[in-house]
Amino acid sequence: MMVSSPLPKTPSFRLDGRSALITGAGRGIGRAAAVALAEAGADVTLSARSKDEIEALANEIQAAGGTARALKLDVTDTSLVKKKIASEGPFQILVNSAGGNRPAMLPDITEEDYDFITDVNVRASIFVAQTVAKGLVENKLPGSIINVSSQMGHVGGPKRTVYCATKHAIEGATKAMAWELGSHNIRVNTLCPTFIKTPMVAEFLEDKEFHAFVTSNIALGRVGDVDDIMGAVVFLASDAAGLVTGSALMVDGGWTAA
Repeated sequence: MMVSSPLPKTPSFRLDGRSALITGAGRGIGRAAAVALAEAGADVTLSARSKDEIEALANEIQAAGGTARALKLDVTDTSLVKKKIASEGPFQILVNSAGGNRPAMLPDITEEDYDFITDVNVRASIFVAQTVAKGLVENKLPGSIINVSSQMGHVGGPKRTVYCATKHAIEGATKAMAWELGSHNIRVNTLCPTFIKTPMVAEFLEDKEFHAFVTSNIALGRVGDVDDIMGAVVFLASDAAGLVTGSALMVDGGWTAA
């Protein structure tokens, strides 16, 4: 007589009781990530330079039944980052979403552009992650760090020499963090979207030639919406991704599959 084994149980996607920090939460991917985490039960802290935007979002999340608060913060101010995040934490979830770009062909790149893109995309991301990780280790808490990268962290593209350099850097840094923090049960992964309809890319997508170039490189034939990344964020933050670390989750419509 065959004895049946118990059915396996799907790990929960719920995040009740967990605190989350989202940088760049005022708009675009960061905003969507904050809403997704709040819907999954996390207590979200919204960080951005624009106080009005994050306060408005916190009010909207609270009105929808979630828990949210605003934390005005310039992530490129490392000393302030360390002070504020340490005092407000610990955070069991980090979505490192603050970022920027100034597209330019190689001959036209300026040192100012290079410093701006590198400071926010690499330097700030690393020191925010460092501060969150310290808080988790000191409090012996497990955690999930999600560094928002890009499909451009895996390929190249015109007018994106510096941007690609920063996103390739974040991919490498994430793999190193995953190894360093794995013994503390802290997972570190990247989220790699294609072109998403956000304020940062909206003006570029208005160019018909550029829009055609983008969609022709996406297997699904369309530009992404912010809600396309929301499930991926919740997955990486949750117990459902309990054995996922040092990985890149592609949300690129098949761009990098070519």
